[in-house]
Amino acid sequence: MGLQLRPNCECCDIDLPPDSEMARICSHECTFCADCVESRLQNVCPNCGGGFAPRPIRPAQEWREGESLRHHPASTKRVHMRYPLVEVTAFSQRIRHIPPAFR
Repeated sequence: MGLQLRPNCECCDIDLPPDSEMARICSHECTFCADCVESRLQNVCPNCGGGFAPRPIRPAQEWREGESLRHHPASTKRVHMRYPLVEVTAFSQRIRHIPPAFR
């Protein structure tokens, strides 16, 4: 099973199409834009406390049979943060100095 490829930033709600190089995900597939990860979240996932990595881009072209965006489309369900931004900011400030591998 592939990644969900969520269609938006959970913080600012900007569109993040499947080929976006600005999409960032945590290990639980929480999805945010690079701007929010760097400026608002300080590389702290507001849901799990983990760090972020660039979201892989699913090939649009079918290089292997049955393996492409056409066969495994991106999600259309928009997701939003569960916590208010003021709480997210305080949470990020509290643990941002701890490297993601040690959180």
